[in-house]
Amino acid sequence: MGRAAGRRVRLLAGLWALAEIAVFVLVAGWIGVGATVLAALATTVLGWALLARQGGRALGELAQRAREHRPPGRAASDAGLVAVGGVLMVLPGFLGDLVGLLCLLPVTRPLVRAAVGRGIAARLGLVPAGPVRVRSARVPGATIPRPSGATRVIEGEVAGDVVDTGPRST
Repeated sequence: MGRAAGRRVRLLAGLWALAEIAVFVLVAGWIGVGATVLAALATTVLGWALLARQGGRALGELAQRAREHRPPGRAASDAGLVAVGGVLMVLPGFLGDLVGLLCLLPVTRPLVRAAVGRGIAARLGLVPAGPVRVRSARVPGATIPRPSGATRVIEGEVAGDVVDTGPRST
């Protein structure tokens, strides 16, 4: 990790900590210090319980995929989100609890997974392809055999830079 990235991480961690303190003070002013401390302890206990339950499920799914020699796919991202969510729920702070809860609950996890995926794709410069425009023209003899014996004609032409390498032998 470079110096600039390290500075950004420290800055974000500091801002997160300040936001957590501000929210804690606001909640304490609203419901009282004792109730706020109890709420923070309750969310920690809830975080441990959800981490145990959802973590077990996520790891079980990963193990099942490994036994079946299938790629981990969504199970790996679920396990990662459950781990991050569990850590956020166990650490003190209401903002972390909220984000952790979104990562831990199976109902909201796909939303978090999609948001993280879009963020990573944007960071890597991977932009989804836009609409594809195709010009169409009738091409005689362009058919594709179908299983039923009927053929389907596909009309069109290649629009773009195509290099013709000459006749092909089959």
